[in-house]
Amino acid sequence: MYRKILDYLEEWRTSPHRKPLILQGARQVGKTYAVLAFGRACYDQVAYFNFETNPRLNETFAENISPQYLIPILSHIAGQTIVKEKTLIVFDEIQLCERALTSLKYFCEEAPDYHIIVAGSLLGVAVNRKQFSFPVGKVDIKTMYPMDMEEFLFALGETELSERIRECFETDTPLPSALHDAALQLYRQYLVVGGMPECVTKFVETGDYILVRHVQDTILARYLNDMSKYNNLNEIKKTRLAYDSITTQLSKQNTRFQYKLVKKGGRASEFENAIEWLLLSGIVWKVYRAEQIRKPLENYRDIDAFKIYVSDVGLLCAKKDLMANDILYMVEELNDFKGGMVENYVNTQLVQNGYRTCYWESPRGAEIDFIIQREGKLIPVEVKSADNTKAKSLKVYMDTYEPAYAIKLSTKNFGFEDGKKTVPLYAAFCI
Repeated sequence: MYRKILDYLEEWRTSPHRKPLILQGARQVGKTYAVLAFGRACYDQVAYFNFETNPRLNETFAENISPQYLIPILSHIAGQTIVKEKTLIVFDEIQLCERALTSLKYFCEEAPDYHIIVAGSLLGVAVNRKQFSFPVGKVDIKTMYPMDMEEFLFALGETELSERIRECFETDTPLPSALHDAALQLYRQYLVVGGMPECVTKFVETGDYILVRHVQDTILARYLNDMSKYNNLNEIKKTRLAYDSITTQLSKQNTRFQYKLVKKGGRASEFENAIEWLLLSGIVWKVYRAEQIRKPLENYRDIDAFKIYVSDVGLLCAKKDLMANDILYMVEELNDFKGGMVENYVNTQLVQNGYRTCYWESPRGAEIDFIIQREGKLIPVEVKSADNTKAKSLKVYMDTYEPAYAIKLSTKNFGFEDGKKTVPLYAAFCI
């Protein structure tokens, strides 16, 4: 399956300023698959080392971490000669070996002609919870996410439809109704399947939502296992409670995260470490309220008011044990959950495109789901789960701040009217 990260990896390979690359992201987002596919396509050979399946690797790095010492030993372990610029060296699950992470500094300084990519599912957790000597300034860092809606279309062989969607987005021209309806159906399929590569592969191969759900349940079980395996003993229960509560709070009319809903009488001081663990693991994302609409938005975020979304909408639906047909047909019984689910979906698409999202509230309760900085402008993004696009909050925002334009995401076709760019939900990846 084509992954957009491959384009970035090719830029990294040919860059004159290339450093060892750290590829981070949640478990199961496809880091290892992407790196190995890239290595086989662009190098003569790949030398792959996994610190989880081969714990004896730690002994090699415990003795000496200079490149001159390591390269001959790693060549022996790999059963092949590691050649400068011709061999891609891959260290997987590097969070399990602190010295291996530290060695990247010396590869950068003393042996820059060796091409190294390291991957870690819980690297953020490991670095922040242990006494790691992180090679600051000596590595390139890239975060990898689940497959976005466009990659899902690619996997299903809908490349031409993806191109038409992009054309209509740029020109604000409606997509032909038959294609629009087909794209909406594919969007609802994406809500069920999500972007985890293993789930997408299973869906492409079988079209069976039950088998997809089995894969999703397995991934969720691995997440729970990680919470126990890589977490402080006192924090395990709190982390699981917080994760369960996040998916529940997305069913509320007000999706702002509230500690008191995690546990009766719950406070930030009790659960903030648990939330931080989930953030560092890449399982969830936090979206702060913007106190003022000014650049840079980061300076005006309210650290006490935020929403939390999970990193994959398919896993969200699996966590809530939603039936595939209920989502595909958007049954009325889901009305309380539709808003949070669709907000979560849109946030994943925006984050994957590099946006740092915020949301906005007026003193009288008007709310805009997302504020993004797009092409140098602060743009409000309003999200509706259906074609009811009456947006009183958006009018309040536009009257107050007079943005260059606004984006309205719903099931309506493309268009532009009264300073509002209408974008179908399936085209959120275009933003």
